Amino acid sequence: MESSNLTAVTEFILLGLSTRPELQVPLFLLFLMVYLMILLGNLLIVLLIIVNTFLHTPMYFFLTNLSIIEVCYTSCVFPQMLGHFLAERKSISYSCCVIQVYTFLSFGIAECYILSVMAYDRYIAIRDPLRYSVTMNRSLCVRLVTGSWMGGFLASLVATVATFQLSFCQDNVINHFLCEMPALFRLSCTDTSQAELISEILCVFTLLSPVIFITFSYIHIINIVLRIRSAQGRRKAFSTCSSHLLVVILFFVTVMSLYMRPKSLYSPEKDKIITVFYVAFTPTLNPLIYSLRNKEVKIALRKLLGKTSNT
Repeated sequence: MESSNLTAVTEFILLGLSTRPELQVPLFLLFLMVYLMILLGNLLIVLLIIVNTFLHTPMYFFLTNLSIIEVCYTSCVFPQMLGHFLAERKSISYSCCVIQVYTFLSFGIAECYILSVMAYDRYIAIRDPLRYSVTMNRSLCVRLVTGSWMGGFLASLVATVATFQLSFCQDNVINHFLCEMPALFRLSCTDTSQAELISEILCVFTLLSPVIFITFSYIHIINIVLRIRSAQGRRKAFSTCSSHLLVVILFFVTVMSLYMRPKSLYSPEKDKIITVFYVAFTPTLNPLIYSLRNKEVKIALRKLLGKTSNT
């Protein structure tokens, strides 16, 4: 009897965003449009930075990596989610679930670190603008970006191994639209305390630590800016940080509300809404935030549109 209850799960069933059949096609069309906007917006940012030499600065080097990360981590979710909207049986194999958890966490954690690096970059630019290019040299920028990517891959490996060491019995239905750690913890038929402890420790290093670092960076930035005598100088200094700060708030508030909240506040439906926000709408808004609030990106975009219209 005990062995039959511990039958190995070979696949999971994802309930998706909604189980109502009449909503599947509208949801497919909506999220297809969102995914195309994410790809177009973020790849356009990357293209503008590559083709315009005046954007070859540390800030835009980090922004290029942020855009690439957002394309990658949304692509871990959207193709499968779109396919499930039109499929009768919304299943994902055990191995594909492992891959999705690992890649999704890898790119998400890498984004946390890249946003921290971008905060440090803004701090150096405002603290010592004359020595900015010397301090933020190419070698340092490459090391910071490499560390961000490697940190994401390594932390995700630890989290994924801890998650899939758990046993999953006959119940293989996940009330979500993707394989995600909190949902898998609740599905396991064995003790999850050790895996949850590892998850909480990783959250300290991958979520809480970047938030603390970014907060202290902006405290120093605000302190420096307030000492600038001219109102125009203060506005110019704040304008270089406003886009990044808005992106940080949108991203970290939603992610931390999912991964760092008490168990008593668990709600599958609310979890799905929160996940949709940081998987779909934050990556959609980021290119708009950086293009609409950034003068240099707007100039590069006008140059690109001018070239295409002339040809």
